Amino acid sequence: MKTVNTVEALREQVRAWRGAGERIGFVPTMGNLHAGHLSLVEQARRGADRVVVSVFVNPMQFGPNEDYDSYPRTLDADRARLEAAGVDLLFAPPVEEVYPAPLAEMTRVEVPELSAILCGRSRPGFFAGVATVVTKLFNMVQPDLAVFGEKDYQQLIVIRRLVRDLSLPILIEGVPTLREPDGLAMSSRNAYLTPAERRVAPQLHHALERLAAALRAGDRDFPALEQLGLQQLELAGFRPDYVSIRRAADLSLPGRDDAELVVLAAAWLGRARLIDNLRIVPGTDGA
Repeated sequence: MKTVNTVEALREQVRAWRGAGERIGFVPTMGNLHAGHLSLVEQARRGADRVVVSVFVNPMQFGPNEDYDSYPRTLDADRARLEAAGVDLLFAPPVEEVYPAPLAEMTRVEVPELSAILCGRSRPGFFAGVATVVTKLFNMVQPDLAVFGEKDYQQLIVIRRLVRDLSLPILIEGVPTLREPDGLAMSSRNAYLTPAERRVAPQLHHALERLAAALRAGDRDFPALEQLGLQQLELAGFRPDYVSIRRAADLSLPGRDDAELVVLAAAWLGRARLIDNLRIVPGTDGA
């Protein structure tokens, strides 16, 4: 596996692969990799001849009081995991390579409406930071396909909209959430949990399971179900941000006749902000 730190070196390698007629897959990450990230790599390998993974902690998507400075950076361990997973190239640029000017002066990419709901309401500017860095990385790597996890479901929908609206020739693939044996969605921020909090954390998933079961049984009182989910999380010891039922396709508010839904939640447990979701698809047990 080759490691590069500059756009010039990245493009030189990608040009060589394209010249040989090879298909490029891409997995953007912020590092501190776990099995969930490696499942994205596996999906990219199935659809491409070469796989590029980026490790870049993106300052533009962090708010002023968020954990940019303390976000775990484990590049040596990440490199070893990626090499063992069969990745062809690791792109690990410094901040100045991605943002050559101060952040306040940089051009930004905005996906309106979708970026202002759910996590975007609680984290103003977050999805502009995500959309901007993903657009830049797409321009740098120029992949044929890019793979994202469904745990960050709103992010996935934002990126699909971005690719559609900007006419980018990239196939976006989502991979189902990988979970710990007790149901907790794998996340780099799980490392923030104390042992006691870690025992409580799976209750986020269990609360969503109860709401999903009610929806599959035909309950369509969405506000009451959302309130029930909030109460369950509070009783378990969380500080809920939101529990919301949305249309799976575009995260708009659902109607009674909508069948493909997604239940999403975000909640604080100690210093960890956890997110999770479950999709309700007719004829299945969900995601």
